[in-house]
Amino acid sequence: MKEKIDLQSEHTIEKKSFHRSDWELTPSDIVRELDKYVIGQEEAKRIVAIALRNRWRRRKVMSNLREEILPNNIIMIGPTGVGKTEIARRLAKLVNAPFVKVEATKYTEVGYVGRDVESMVRDLVERAVVMVKQEKTQEKMEEAKRATEERILNILFPKKSKSISFDVEGSETELEENREKLRELYKAGFFDTRVIEIEVESEMAPPVQIFGPFGMDEIGNSIQDMVSQLFPKKRVRRKMTVAEARNQILKEETEKLIDMESVVKEALERAENMGIIFIDEIDKIASSQGKGVGPDVSREGVQRDLLPIVEGTTVNTKYGPVKTDHILFIASGAFHVSKPSDLIPELQGRFPIRVELKSLSEDDFVKILTLPENALIKQYKALLDTEGINLEFDPEAIREIAAIAARVNEEITNIGARRLHTIMTTLLEDILFNAPDKIKDTKIVVTVQMVQEKLNKIIENVDLSKYIL
Repeated sequence: MKEKIDLQSEHTIEKKSFHRSDWELTPSDIVRELDKYVIGQEEAKRIVAIALRNRWRRRKVMSNLREEILPNNIIMIGPTGVGKTEIARRLAKLVNAPFVKVEATKYTEVGYVGRDVESMVRDLVERAVVMVKQEKTQEKMEEAKRATEERILNILFPKKSKSISFDVEGSETELEENREKLRELYKAGFFDTRVIEIEVESEMAPPVQIFGPFGMDEIGNSIQDMVSQLFPKKRVRRKMTVAEARNQILKEETEKLIDMESVVKEALERAENMGIIFIDEIDKIASSQGKGVGPDVSREGVQRDLLPIVEGTTVNTKYGPVKTDHILFIASGAFHVSKPSDLIPELQGRFPIRVELKSLSEDDFVKILTLPENALIKQYKALLDTEGINLEFDPEAIREIAAIAARVNEEITNIGARRLHTIMTTLLEDILFNAPDKIKDTKIVVTVQMVQEKLNKIIENVDLSKYIL
């Protein structure tokens, strides 16, 4: 028993050393936040939440074992419109880590015109740099505000050169008192409308554009950065109000206080150890039924190029080399035409966790219409509220809308929750068109009869519903 305790303490920090401020979101917190926007799909939420929490847990491991703990990449499988991309969008806002969402379809095999797969890692590093810079900006904000305040006061009331005086202490004290009075007036916004002339950096940069094959977008960016360093930005004098000048000067003062070397160093560390890349539409690069002809050749090429990135390699970015060994990859795809087994075996092995998202039922549609914070009914209510119209939905009408959505998905094509957008637009088309000039009522109630009158004829005509719903 003693040996177990010693072994455990060797690899992890003791529990007593944890502080609540150090904790990221727990798995249950992540699921709870996702529940606000994504209905159902509990298994997918749990898997994603565990994967995110394991990122934090790995960082707390204190021994050499930390380098051996590799992330378990995830592939989410399910029909379109069930919440795969929405989970990714909400994760990006939840996690305090570099996160990028990319489309697998925009990448091409090396040698073809298009973006190479390494650019997704470069995008992740760019996101990490922006994130760290924003944090450093917040830390230096108060100091930058004081410097901005002093600079504007010097422009408004330049300090006079000291004249010969026998009462040096008295004159300095008087000047300081006057300065403090002016400072109070400045803070109160008394000088905000006064026009001053300041020196600012010209935003016009020498245009540098590179056209060419794969990877040239990154080369173009590098050349543009190099040119901007060779030719510093020209400073010009402009007249503006104090309120406008405050933002301009605050930006410059903040830039002076931020050490970009430390920002880049921390950003690279975060990208390597906490970065998350969400690859959407991965089924579109799977070769259908293992054929290796036509466009399938390029698709397999993208998979082969993607393989070393997911396995772990070093990618050169303009900020420095980045190792991808500990970047978490989450892939998703509908797999209508192809199957996960159509991916090359090596790539399948690098996504060990597979989670299948279920198709949405009528009850799910009812919840989607009413429960999320961004529910579709709430959105339409808010839109018509700007016209002074109070839009209400009967519970039976909501149930009927959900039933129609489920029926059309079953009979025509299953596009998941996106079907609700087409149905709601068709249902409310007349109200949205006639408001506000042709509608005198300040309250409109959508009833089950109204839903049936507007939609039943379209549903019964299958050929017509293919184009409208």
